[in-house]
Amino acid sequence: MLRMKVKAVGIDRESLFPVVILADEGEESYVPLLIGPAEANAIAVVLENVEVPRPLTHDLLLSSALALGAKVDKVVITDLSEDVYYAEIHYLQGGKTVRVDARPSDAIALALRAGASIFVDEKIIPHAITVPKEEDPELEEFRSFLENLSPDDFRREN
Repeated sequence: MLRMKVKAVGIDRESLFPVVILADEGEESYVPLLIGPAEANAIAVVLENVEVPRPLTHDLLLSSALALGAKVDKVVITDLSEDVYYAEIHYLQGGKTVRVDARPSDAIALALRAGASIFVDEKIIPHAITVPKEEDPELEEFRSFLENLSPDDFRREN
């Protein structure tokens, strides 16, 4: 498994769908996932440290798990089939690991709230966008773009 982090969340400029971009720690591989607007908002709220007056759905899920004595250990993007990603939430409860099937966007939103690690199964990496280490002006420009990417870069201009 490859540990990932959320690089950005926003709107894909071509499809106009919300997208979350996961990156490996060296930012050499990127996994873009199209997600729903509500999940994009749930992820952005955490990334941008927005205070909400009442718990959102993922806050409720985390609070419920904690109240039942479980801890979110990690989330894993487990598979990609017919352009659909699959994920699992791994809870620790009473010394046992409990795995729960989840949409990747929900798993990511929960992991961010719980401070849990996000992983991608190795079989998904061949489908990731990779940035070679070769010296190429276009690649350097792309790397620079990715390094300075922020959620605001995905917002639609009206």
